[in-house]
Amino acid sequence: MLLLIVGLVAFLGLHSVRVVAEPWRARQVAALGPGPWKGLYSAASLGAFALLVWGFARARVDAPVLWTPPPALHYATAALVLLAFVLLAAAYVPGTRIKAAVGHPMTAGIKTWAFAHLLSAGTLADVLLFGSFLAWSVAVYVAARRRDRAAGVAPPAGSASRDAVALAIGAAAWAAFAAFGHRWLIGVSPFA
Repeated sequence: MLLLIVGLVAFLGLHSVRVVAEPWRARQVAALGPGPWKGLYSAASLGAFALLVWGFARARVDAPVLWTPPPALHYATAALVLLAFVLLAAAYVPGTRIKAAVGHPMTAGIKTWAFAHLLSAGTLADVLLFGSFLAWSVAVYVAARRRDRAAGVAPPAGSASRDAVALAIGAAAWAAFAAFGHRWLIGVSPFA
């Protein structure tokens, strides 16, 4: 469990720098330059992510079961994760009304993904992983929306056709991951 906790602290800590240490981050970007900063940040993030994945894989093996969710919640989880995939797609498809309404669809997608998994996963390792991501994403979302309001930033209005593109990409990615990727990467089939 310790590796999972260290991985969570490292990964979520790195991804909280803009929230808790924006002046320090700005100084580092100015001193190093945007390219080197992104390279170092990406390398550190990949290392922290690898530690997080390794820690979760080890913690899952003998994690105490806190509750056994009813089977019906797996369907609610699947539906919410579909929404999370659409939100993630909307973060990268320019000109969506989804982004205009949500503001930060990637962070909203992470919140939705984490909450969904808390519904259907009841071990201590699951609660640590998904609960940490949920708490982190809520804090980051609130900070990002506050930063946007202070800077007067508003995403441009989007179009229904761009929403349809985000919906199609998100749904296709969700279906592929649910059918193949989740079992291959996580070892659990979402619909089994």
